[in-house]
Amino acid sequence: MLKLVRLALTAAILTAIAVRLRRRARMPARQPTPRAPGPRPARSMRMVVAWAVIVVLVALTLVAALVPAHERAAGADRQAGEVRQEALAAVVEPSAPPAAPSPVPTPEPTPPPSEIPDPSCSPAPRPVTVRPIDPRVKRAVDRQWRRVERWLKANAPRTYRTLAGPGKARTIAVAESQMGVDFPDDLRASLLRHNGSRGERAFGFGSWPDGAVNLSTRRIRDSWRALCSWERTDRGPDPTVEYWNGRMIPFLYYPGRSSDVMAYAVVDSVGGAVGWDDSSSGMAPRMPSYYALMRAVADALEHGTPVEGRRPVVERGVLRWERS
Repeated sequence: MLKLVRLALTAAILTAIAVRLRRRARMPARQPTPRAPGPRPARSMRMVVAWAVIVVLVALTLVAALVPAHERAAGADRQAGEVRQEALAAVVEPSAPPAAPSPVPTPEPTPPPSEIPDPSCSPAPRPVTVRPIDPRVKRAVDRQWRRVERWLKANAPRTYRTLAGPGKARTIAVAESQMGVDFPDDLRASLLRHNGSRGERAFGFGSWPDGAVNLSTRRIRDSWRALCSWERTDRGPDPTVEYWNGRMIPFLYYPGRSSDVMAYAVVDSVGGAVGWDDSSSGMAPRMPSYYALMRAVADALEHGTPVEGRRPVVERGVLRWERS
């Protein structure tokens, strides 16, 4: 700004000097004679006009210099203000970080097996249907029963008298419907010949010292219900290693077993394997089928061979089992 003013004043001075020099160049060498007072000559008027022109030029130069400078200053001020506003915005409202990818939904954790209800303990309703039994299975089961009956009658009459009478096919069908399982043919054939046993020293297809009791059809159903009400959870993919699973059919009761092991022998409705608790492996299979267990017991009675490490003995007409 100050530089522009100096330029304007310099231009005015140079113009005045130029006018003065031109005037001198036109003056005569002789001395002017004094004039009488009167109106100002025309040359004086021209000087006034010249100075006026000089003043106007200086003013125009100043205006032309000031106006663009003012506009440039205003533009610079606006630009500086915008820069300050952007800087302030960057501090007050920092730029948002890049949007993170949408998280993948995490599936609900699967409850541990101990919390999964056992579906076999809540079977769907099914009609009562009396199913036929394979005649070959029926004959084989009756043959093993005849061996057992003959030996008990001759050697342990008190145990022989605990055998119950024949069961009914419809009673078995009702139990199957209520439990939601199918009894294997060998178990049904056995129940149709002897519907369990009764009494404290009752006969059972087991080799425990205090004896075992064959369960009737109704006691099988009631025992199944009691076990399902007490243990209603599924604890893994292999039901044979559990304490209880609803697909099992309890057919033999051990009255003298301790409370820390299961007091029943069971037959698996899927496959027909027979197992019982040994205090460490749940209902581990011990025999491939109910019929295989019957035959092992009949062989032990007739030939004295062991079953699970025990041999049959008779005390006062009662069958017992002792370690071999």
